[in-house]
Amino acid sequence: MTQWWRGGVIYQVYPRSFQDSNGDGVGDLPGIISRLDHIASLGIDCIWLSPITKSPQADMGYDVSDYCEVDTLFGSLEDFDTLIEQAHARGIKVIMDQVISHTSDQHQWFQESKFSRTNSRADWYVWADPNPDGSPPNNWPAVFGGSAWEWNGTRGQYYLHNFLISQPDLNFHNPAVQDAVLDVLRFWLERGVDGFRLDTVNYYFHDKKLRSNPPDPKVLKGPHAPSPYEWQVHEYSKSQPENLDFLRRARALLDEFPGSTSVGEVGDSHKSLDLMAAYTSGGDRLHMCYGFDFLGPQFTAHHFRSRIERFFKAGPDGWPCWSFSNHDVPRHISRWAAHAVSLPALARQTLALVLSLRGSVCLYQGEELGLPETELLFEELTDPRGIRFWPEDKGRDGCRTPMPWTVGEAPNGFTTGTPWLPVKPAQSALSVASQAGDANSTLAFYRRVLAWRKTQAVLALGDIAFFDVSEPVLAFRRTLDGQSMLCIFNLSAGAHQLTLAGLPAGAVLEPVSESAAITGRSLQLGANGYAFVALDAETTLSVAIST
Repeated sequence: MTQWWRGGVIYQVYPRSFQDSNGDGVGDLPGIISRLDHIASLGIDCIWLSPITKSPQADMGYDVSDYCEVDTLFGSLEDFDTLIEQAHARGIKVIMDQVISHTSDQHQWFQESKFSRTNSRADWYVWADPNPDGSPPNNWPAVFGGSAWEWNGTRGQYYLHNFLISQPDLNFHNPAVQDAVLDVLRFWLERGVDGFRLDTVNYYFHDKKLRSNPPDPKVLKGPHAPSPYEWQVHEYSKSQPENLDFLRRARALLDEFPGSTSVGEVGDSHKSLDLMAAYTSGGDRLHMCYGFDFLGPQFTAHHFRSRIERFFKAGPDGWPCWSFSNHDVPRHISRWAAHAVSLPALARQTLALVLSLRGSVCLYQGEELGLPETELLFEELTDPRGIRFWPEDKGRDGCRTPMPWTVGEAPNGFTTGTPWLPVKPAQSALSVASQAGDANSTLAFYRRVLAWRKTQAVLALGDIAFFDVSEPVLAFRRTLDGQSMLCIFNLSAGAHQLTLAGLPAGAVLEPVSESAAITGRSLQLGANGYAFVALDAETTLSVAIST
């Protein structure tokens, strides 16, 4: 099936923290291979492998110094080949991170580009002359703090870096750069990978005139965000229209490898849904995109409904990939804890919710254990963002701590050495082994609900239509080929009773429903309760909270 990704479930593996095989405290490819049976037991369709290519690790692999070599920290190309082979033997696809908006400053391309203004790669990065007073050419800030421009005395110019100073941005306005990065994608496709997660996919192009960004009026009216990056509308530094033509070139390459797919990361707080829709519409661009709309603190029915409806209004034939957690944000179990009667109840409800939305799904390693965010001391941090903006922004280390595998003391089978980040008691207590034999565990629930969803084509591919219901209830129905599924979620720690007008007599709850009961046309939902009811597509319903 060439469109396995449509409605599929992807499991993100963060290699540094999954399983260490050699005792150096950092996870690696042989470690992932040794844990493939655990991944397979979840019933997912695909692994997303965070960066494993050669890197100085200034940004944990998102600063690439050689696109076609595996970093020795993680293993070898032979280990990668074995991982692909072993995953495919278990019916699991593998997509890998590709960070092509920028490289490490140690990359050969940049080493040559910075040497002079006349060498063969002089225009492969974004270089600009200073203003008459020597200042940078415009006001663009870097995500990780400071100006996005760094001075190079050899060339007598500034270069652009949207992230760390050691992560110079490639110049996608140069066709040779586009050709080079497409050659990188081809290298891995020919090696057997099933596609790519494309990092910062809307950062590829910048405004050729280097116009300054305007301020964000919302920020000016309110309290300042921790980073000045959030004080601007990034109208010119990213999300440029030229991106669409490059995405068409990337899709044409992927289409040469039937069954391959692409997931683009869209980072733009002002128009991420519109960009997601534009980047996945038409069948000639990316297969899927995700943004950060569900990776923040908002946990309301209005928020979920409005984001989904806006996406499909902007691109009816586009396709999203929804996720609640990943390696860049605090784990959702902790972000949304204020809305939960308990963290396990929230873990169950949020899995049921993300699996019932229209789109594909990405789960982050450790979700299946109900892992909360790890509380770290400043001296335990490794993330440059957290180190720079502490304590207002504690960075990304809290969601990146190692997977706990075995019962007992930390690091719970992750490594025989000292882990690169600590395993704290809250995570240690939720190890895979401690949950494996418990039918009521979060891990058992994940396996059960993922298996159930595989039998529900309506949830993978069906249309979605929302009911007008008051907070905190989110209600919608999915419809496909004459069948529909009613999906209702109580997004609160209090109980609610609903009236389901038009519900057929004898309607029953699907077995994965939680803290829910139907009596006639009345539905009782306990704290963080939710209900699934299979219906005929012709059934006319209304949903309301009972007074």
